[in-house]
Amino acid sequence: MTTAQQDSLLDRFDRERPLIGMVHLPALPGAPEFGGDRAALHERAHEDATRLEFGGIDAIMLENFGDAPFYPETVPAHVVADMTAIASTVADAVDVPIGINVLRNDAEAALSIAAAVDADFIRTNVHVGTAATDQGVLEGRAYETVRLRERIAPDVAILADVHVKHATPVGETAIEQAALETVERGKADGVIVSGSGTGNETALEDVERVAAERSAHEIQAPVFVGSGVTADTVGNCFAAGADGAIVGTALKEDGATTNPVDSSRVESVVTAAQRAYSSDT
Repeated sequence: MTTAQQDSLLDRFDRERPLIGMVHLPALPGAPEFGGDRAALHERAHEDATRLEFGGIDAIMLENFGDAPFYPETVPAHVVADMTAIASTVADAVDVPIGINVLRNDAEAALSIAAAVDADFIRTNVHVGTAATDQGVLEGRAYETVRLRERIAPDVAILADVHVKHATPVGETAIEQAALETVERGKADGVIVSGSGTGNETALEDVERVAAERSAHEIQAPVFVGSGVTADTVGNCFAAGADGAIVGTALKEDGATTNPVDSSRVESVVTAAQRAYSSDT
């Protein structure tokens, strides 16, 4: 058993039902929409991260959201270098746990960055199974990711998507069975259930099915809702069995994913989450 798997992923957070806030990076150098100013990338990431922490968000996940069109499985070295530098800026600025997601599906790069900046977890979009995406067909590489984790970052947890957004799973595996395989055979420390795309509401039925399967098999791995979480829906997500949520679009100015973090929106979502948690206890 790996170091990351000895304790529940939830033990890394100060709240029983944590909210992970997204820092969506603008286009990095080399991407079509890069604005030409590396310093501005650091400033934006620092500002977004500190607003999230100050507003009560329990963890932060850094993602190269602006790099479309995404490399399918392996990003170039310059992407890893820039993300590592920016992640270091964020790590120096906040005291909450940090996660890394390298789009579209480069878990090796995410682990490498996490190891370099002492981050707490990574997100991998296709960890087990196969998915048809706009980047082509992606195949899970859990066998590589888990072994690499053992070698370079044994304390880093793996948070893996199930039937990931912006994709169609190949095969007829039900979402609850896919979640079980992601944890039991793929050795992920937690799973993410999302809607069809960024900002799209997650079906509560999917959350309920995955949470029930997890409970039936007495598995510790938490279930996170990965898209469409707002101040109005976060309570329903918890009621459906979610152990936490990843929030991005709802925390941005005017509710636009690529905009800076809006402190008032952060406060609204955090307050709603705390109210929902308090009503359950």
